[in-house]
Amino acid sequence: MEERKFVTLKKEEYKIKEFVKEYLGKGKVSKVAIEYTPVGEKVIMMTSKPGLIIGRGGEKISKLTEVLKKKFSFENPHIEIQEISNPFLDAQTVADDLALNIESSGPARFKTIAYRLLKQINDAGALGVEIKLSGRLPSARARTWRFNKGYLKKVGDSSKVVDNAYSVAQTKIGTVGISVSILHPDAKIHDQIKLIKIN
Repeated sequence: MEERKFVTLKKEEYKIKEFVKEYLGKGKVSKVAIEYTPVGEKVIMMTSKPGLIIGRGGEKISKLTEVLKKKFSFENPHIEIQEISNPFLDAQTVADDLALNIESSGPARFKTIAYRLLKQINDAGALGVEIKLSGRLPSARARTWRFNKGYLKKVGDSSKVVDNAYSVAQTKIGTVGISVSILHPDAKIHDQIKLIKIN
């Protein structure tokens, strides 16, 4: 019974998170977390563009608060904004930014956009990065393009510290799936061996 309640709660949380992202628009919010407190529900949003979410005088936040009350029967929702200090180290921000760029510039320039982002992520200090694009990009047939640099573990305990994200770009010739994986500069890699020079 408790397991069923837990699953129902997680499904509801997922619906709320997806609604908030869709309501605010692609590229506005990276992650959404929900906490339940004695005084009400706390919705925490991580973003690199806090000004676009808050709005002038907090009008957008006020509207979203009212929508959450009506749509999800929240009693006293409180919205908290957490700013992402470096958007190039946040996989979801990068994935959404890449999707928006492909939608506005067209799929023909996808290589230029991907290589530019790869450099910016690397310059931000990432230990490793991988960008994968799947779909009908320059040709009539769908295929997958992969851009990567640095160290990136895909299996084992070390893969758990990799920040993974997915986004979708809607173009005139079809849908492009975008996946981004970033290994942060401060990530602790358990199986990494450090050699110490002894004099």
